[in-house]
Amino acid sequence: MPLDLDFVRSQFPALAGEWAFMDNAGGSQVLRRVADRVSDYLLTSSVQTGASYAPSRLSTQRVAQTREAFARFMNCDPGEIVEGPNTTILLRFLSEAMTGRLQPGDEIVLTNVDHEANIGPWLHHAARGVVIKWWRCDPETFELDLGDLRALMSERTKLVCVTHASNILGTINPIAEIADIVHAAGAELVVDAVAYAPHRAIDVKALGADYYVFSVYKVFGPHHAVMYGKRDRLEALDNIYHYFFDKSRVPHKIEPGNMNYECAWGSIGTVDYVEELGRREGAAKGAAQGDAEGRAAIEAGFAGIAEQERIVSARLMDFLLSRNSVRVIGRTSTAIEDRVSTLSFTVGKESSRGIVEAVDAAKVGIRFGDFYARRVVEEHGLMKQDGVVRVSMIHYNTVAEVDRLIAALEPAL
Repeated sequence: MPLDLDFVRSQFPALAGEWAFMDNAGGSQVLRRVADRVSDYLLTSSVQTGASYAPSRLSTQRVAQTREAFARFMNCDPGEIVEGPNTTILLRFLSEAMTGRLQPGDEIVLTNVDHEANIGPWLHHAARGVVIKWWRCDPETFELDLGDLRALMSERTKLVCVTHASNILGTINPIAEIADIVHAAGAELVVDAVAYAPHRAIDVKALGADYYVFSVYKVFGPHHAVMYGKRDRLEALDNIYHYFFDKSRVPHKIEPGNMNYECAWGSIGTVDYVEELGRREGAAKGAAQGDAEGRAAIEAGFAGIAEQERIVSARLMDFLLSRNSVRVIGRTSTAIEDRVSTLSFTVGKESSRGIVEAVDAAKVGIRFGDFYARRVVEEHGLMKQDGVVRVSMIHYNTVAEVDRLIAALEPAL
């Protein structure tokens, strides 16, 4: 059953305007319920947590409910949820907290297709004698080969860092298989899921990652981020907060300065929304409205999201593949298991900037550049064209909006 797009789009006030937003990998539009929750927190419970008086107890409860919501969203324990302002910061916190466990001669494997957020923090350890190894994609297909990863692993490998879905290629990487390879070598796996989280249900238990992080502002919410870490892994990390925080005090020891409470409370609205989509999906298929709750609702909601995104991706991909001048960067399959609805391309030797600026007049928001995954763009000679053109859609985008984009693109192709 297709998503009820009238309901979906009614939940995002910005969609009532003239613009079609197809730069969602940079940040999605925000749910009304999220904004309402942020306002509610600021106007009714904006005090520090941890005190005995009633408003502080309320604030403490609300922050705790955030961890419970994202534990449900990711299928883990609330005590395994770390929160912060964005993925870049959380990965820097994680890198700092691993300092005591990374010794000279230890190895970290990085990919050249990742966003710099999952590269830069780990490169700092090279100055201490940690060896950096690169898992590079195929120069023609942009695919990461698991055989290449196996060849890189050694008894000194401590960490492998990889993206679940590339924010340029849209490619979904096989995280569970990668985790098996990493763990067989006695190493740990850090996954950047920023470009995956808006598109598919997350089950960190099934995936096997040791750390898994994404930004909520890419998932219909405010500027906030969450990171899952296996409990024993979190306990083994260094304390990067005040000296009197015990090493076992997780997750707080890696949340220095506390989180943004109003954004944390507002972020619960994103989980509620996906659950509501799942309940509506169940009702549309003849099940009782309340049958799908919690994880079941989240999985059902994302099933509907994935199908809508497959439809709009296929429409755009078919058009791009019909033009001899266009080179799609990455996979051309639009199957749900292969990619998310982020598509990037170049047009001959044309400037990607010029193509995007031509589309601006049609009030369709797309983007050009390297999107902070600069290494793969530089290494494959794409910077000379101002990077790639990226169209990043999510489930609230419609076929009519894609057709509007195609009409604007055609003269430039």
